[in-house]
Amino acid sequence: MEAYKLWVRRNRDLVRSLESLANGLTWILPERFANSEIAPEAVYALLGIVSSVNQHIIDAPTENHSFASKEQSIPWGLVVSVLKDVEAVVEVAAQHFVGDDRKWSFLAVTEAVKAGVRLAAFRESGYKMLLQGGEVVNEEEVTVLENSYGVNGNGVPAIYPMDGHAENGHKTMAKGLDGKNGFVSKSLEKRAVAALNKFGENAKMMSDPMWIRRLQPTPEPTVMVAEKPTLASIWSAKGGTGRLFVLGEVVHIFRPLVYVLLIRKFGIKSWTPWLVSLAVELTSLGVHSHATDMNHRLGKVHQLSSAERDELKRRKMMWALYVMRDPFFASYSKRHLLKAEQVLNPVPLIGFLTGKLVELLEGIQTRYTYTSGS
Repeated sequence: MEAYKLWVRRNRDLVRSLESLANGLTWILPERFANSEIAPEAVYALLGIVSSVNQHIIDAPTENHSFASKEQSIPWGLVVSVLKDVEAVVEVAAQHFVGDDRKWSFLAVTEAVKAGVRLAAFRESGYKMLLQGGEVVNEEEVTVLENSYGVNGNGVPAIYPMDGHAENGHKTMAKGLDGKNGFVSKSLEKRAVAALNKFGENAKMMSDPMWIRRLQPTPEPTVMVAEKPTLASIWSAKGGTGRLFVLGEVVHIFRPLVYVLLIRKFGIKSWTPWLVSLAVELTSLGVHSHATDMNHRLGKVHQLSSAERDELKRRKMMWALYVMRDPFFASYSKRHLLKAEQVLNPVPLIGFLTGKLVELLEGIQTRYTYTSGS
């Protein structure tokens, strides 16, 4: 296994090219969207699982990293990716063996498992926003300031996040040695003591004979561990904004499960699941926006990281999938697609490609796993 990991890391570009080629070939498999065809979907899911495992190997930190968070016992992002691939096979198999109406019970169980895994990933990340449904780790950008700009009580340089977090008002913005913004202590006494301590250490090193220093063991590099906040600390330290953020993220996590349960009860042709799911999406985004606005009004410097801002944009773009879901697709989208196909059909080549595109979209629309955005 270690040899395979090493090969994947050394040939990551080749691995990704082979994965893209294999995934593209699965789309031209015969009867990909036939109700009785499970094998093509299983092949596609297997390729997706292999791709997820390879990406996890590439993204996994190596042993020589000097900064690390607490080691995760379970790679939650990989688990979410595998569940998403398995869910497609579950849908096709359930549709084949028990029918369209009863397949929603199996999909509800799958979505419940995914929601539980995402909640665990949300907790493991320190209650930070889930990126791409928990498949990507939300790593906070940090910086280690120089000794002259602030130290902890034990002399270890203080570590402050660079995304704008500050606690209890004991730190202020300043320019670091590299010209970047950082947080430094307001206490000039602490900075002076830190500088004197550093000067004393340098003087001691200069005064020690060379042979004494050679006899002393070389200290091991310190691995600094980023402590994750607990739910109680967020509840108490960040107040209403922290609670709103957690609430918005939990609502977003449970949205797919709510959608499937409503389809199971009212049917896929009912407008109730469609409208409720959209309302839940809007509620989650609204809660996030309200929490950010509260921070600005209260004068706090808490800001979303660039990855979190991109995630919110991605969630908004996923709203486009609502035009592919019944009953909206059957009532509006399909009619416009057929009109476009009729208009472009006489045009050589373009008409042929349009017909294939419409056929592909109609096939995709019949699968919950392709249009759910889960």
